[in-house]
Amino acid sequence: MMGESASEIIQSIAVAIKLGATKNDFKKNIGIHPSSAEEIFCL
Repeated sequence: MMGESASEIIQSIAVAIKLGATKNDFKKNIGIHPSSAEEIFCL
């Protein structure tokens, strides 16, 4: 991921993964709109 606020988005995802979040957990959630962060949840 590149762009504005990418570091904050990546840091948040890294924390979630360290706490045991899985791809399924991300699929069950909706990114905060409007932002590039919601692209992560559509993977």
